[in-house]
Formats: sequence, structure tokens, C-alpha cells
Amino acid sequence: MSVKKLNRREKKKIRISKKIRGTADIPRIAVFRSLNNVYAQLIDDFAQKTILSVSSLSKEIEDDVGKAKTKTEKSKVVGELLAKKAAEHNITNVVFDRSGYSYHGRVKAVAEGARKGGLKF
Repeated sequence: MSVKKLNRREKKKIRISKKIRGTADIPRIAVFRSLNNVYAQLIDDFAQKTILSVSSLSKEIEDDVGKAKTKTEKSKVVGELLAKKAAEHNITNVVFDRSGYSYHGRVKAVAEGARKGGLKF
């Protein structure tokens, strides 16, 4: 990514972060996408703690990620795992932080996978 593009995304991320806050009851899903992988975290902003995190490198979904043909399919699997782990922590409502990325492609797939798994946002 060019420096100009990164700066633009960082400005969007800051603008979004001013409006979105996660709590212990309603945490924030923060999404990060690298060139080959996608990462998602549930964050409590008031306690400044990460409740849980998952990625396409997680051991639990290694087989499902291996079967996925595209990065978008991998992202959907990550969203489903996030929802499953959130259910174990008795979390059903969340707010979605796209971290300055456009809401389409892999970011949208994570959100759809989380919704399919039972999270509401």
C-alpha cells in the first residue's frame, strides 16, 4: 500500500473510533486484514482489554481455512469462529469497527460470518 493510501485509512479509522466504543457488555469487533490473512478481536474499550481474538491462522479452523478457495471465504470462517467464541463468553451484542476499510469483500465477509454465528450488531 502506498503511504498516501495508508494515511487516508488511518484518518478514517480515527474518525470512526471517535464514534464507536466497546464495553464489557457490548464489545467492539476490530477487523484487520493483511495481504494473506484476516484478524478479528473483541475489545472492551473502557477497560482497555482484548476479550478474545481470532485469525485465519487459528488452529481451531485450520482445516476449514485450508478448504476455502478464496480469502473472502477464509474471512467468513473467521467471523463464524469469532461468533462461536463470543457465545462461550456470553456475548451476543457487539459493535462493528471496520478499521477504516471499505465495508465490502473480506471485511463484509467477517461481519456476515459473525452474524451467521449469532452475533447481533
